[in-house]
Amino acid sequence: MTTEPARPHRHEGEPHQGGVAKRLNWLRAGVLGANDGIVSVAAIVVGVAGATTASGPILTAGVAGLVGGAISMALGEYVSVSSQSDSERALIAKERRELAEMPDEELDELTSLYQARGLSAATARQVAVELTEKDALAAHLSAELNIDEDDVVSPWHAAGASAAAFTIGAVLPLLAILLPPEEWRVPVTFVAVLLALALTGAISAHIGGSSRRRATIRVVIGGALALAATYGVGLLLGASGIV
Repeated sequence: MTTEPARPHRHEGEPHQGGVAKRLNWLRAGVLGANDGIVSVAAIVVGVAGATTASGPILTAGVAGLVGGAISMALGEYVSVSSQSDSERALIAKERRELAEMPDEELDELTSLYQARGLSAATARQVAVELTEKDALAAHLSAELNIDEDDVVSPWHAAGASAAAFTIGAVLPLLAILLPPEEWRVPVTFVAVLLALALTGAISAHIGGSSRRRATIRVVIGGALALAATYGVGLLLGASGIV
C-alpha cells in the first residue's frame, strides 16, 4: 500500500504563493498613481477656476493635465522598470551560463548558502542536490538573487498600469469641477478630492501595514494645501487682469 506525500498545510491569509510581495507593490503603486492623478489635475482645474468661471479653459487645462500627466507617469515607469528588468535578465543569463560551465562549483555555492542560513553541512548538501535536480536555475536565482524568472516585470505592462491609474484618479476632479453649477464648482471639487485622498491614503496604509489614520491625515493635509495654493494663485491672477 502506497501513501501520498503529505501536502503542506496552507494557513488562511498567509502568503505562501510566490510573487505576493510584488503584487502588493503593484497594488500600492496603482493606488499612489491614482493619488497623483487626483492631486495634480485637481490643483490645475481649481487654479484655473480661481481665475475664470468659463468651462472651456477649465476643461482644456484639466484634459491637458490628465494627458500630460498620464504620459509622464507611463514614461517614468517604463524607464524605471526597463532598467530593473534589464538588470534581472542579465543576472539570469549570467547564472544560466555559470550553471552550464561549472555545475560542481555552483552546487557547492548553493550548499554554502543553505549552510549560512543555519542548516547542517549534510542537510544543506541534500537540499542543494535535490533542488538542483528539480530546477537548478530556479534554485540558484531564489537562493542567491531572490529572483523568480517568471516574475520579471514587463516595462510595457508597468507603463500601461501607471498611466491607467493616473487617468482613473484624474477623472474625478474633472467631473467634480465641470458637473456642478458655477457657484458650487470649487467647494464640490475640494470635498470630492479630499474624500478621495482620504480613501487612497487609507488603502495605501492598509496595503503597507502602517497606520491608516496617520497616512490619511498626511495625504489629506497635503492635498488641501495644494488645492488652496493653486486656487489662491488663480484668484490673484484673475483679479490682476493678467488672465
